[in-house]
Amino acid sequence: MPTTSPALRPGDRVAIVCPARKVTHQELEAAIAILTAWGLEVILGASVTAQHHQFAGSDEVRRQDMQQQLDDPSIRAILCARGGYGTTRIIDQLDFSRFTDNPKWIAGFSDITTLNCHLLALGHESIHGVMPLLFDQAGGEEALESLRRALFGEPISYFAPQHPFNRLGSARGELIGGNLSLLQTITGTASDCSLAGRILFIEDIDEYLYNIDRMMVHLDRTGKLAGLAGLLVGHFTDSNDNIIPFGQTPYEIIQTYAAKYDFPVAYGFPVGHEPLNMALICGRNSHMVVDAAGVRLNYVYMPQL
Repeated sequence: MPTTSPALRPGDRVAIVCPARKVTHQELEAAIAILTAWGLEVILGASVTAQHHQFAGSDEVRRQDMQQQLDDPSIRAILCARGGYGTTRIIDQLDFSRFTDNPKWIAGFSDITTLNCHLLALGHESIHGVMPLLFDQAGGEEALESLRRALFGEPISYFAPQHPFNRLGSARGELIGGNLSLLQTITGTASDCSLAGRILFIEDIDEYLYNIDRMMVHLDRTGKLAGLAGLLVGHFTDSNDNIIPFGQTPYEIIQTYAAKYDFPVAYGFPVGHEPLNMALICGRNSHMVVDAAGVRLNYVYMPQL
């Protein structure tokens, strides 16, 4: 069972870092106010407001900042400010030995899928959830509350209504997943994780339909779909098509490959690049039930408060 991190308490120090694309201080003001209202002390890492082309500073600036927060025992959680691109450029240069001795929550999604999977490969839970850049987005209140509950160790459950592509059934297994593009990118690297016996969740944004198909082919050919306990299909936002149409929607593409197996599948799960992006604990043993009403997901184990 992956190691869980201690629940946050009022007064704890949390760091905001930028391992990928750059942000401005103004873009984080709302998040700082919200985290402070939660009773937390907010520390801004050196990568916040740093700039190097599209990145939040050079690779070394971002690496040093993340390393500092990983090693600092007074920091009880690390929140990645935004995604974009860049985490894979620094992940292999990070040393997680002190983190392993003193684990803390790390949260983010999109490009941060690399970090979520890397931590799980090392045997640690992390949080796939809304990032500080998006804390004040319209309609995102429920997602933000789910992140707070995950960080503070409070119970949470998830529901998505029935979808015609759903395949009924139930499954138990550790949650794993995130951005489909990143899941393909890390295949064969130190950040890669086995999907066997686990519940996979996937989402993506701004991808061409043929590329979604190509990524699903890749997952299938590598055997990663065959051993799944269950599949949760989240938002596939702003998908693109070529002049000659591909001929399928993202969900139709995914259904083509999921149909080869018999694990339960649920579409329209509230995770991804939309305001309703519920926090999921990667590595947490979970129970999913897909029935005529929809899908319910609950954690089998909750940490002691």
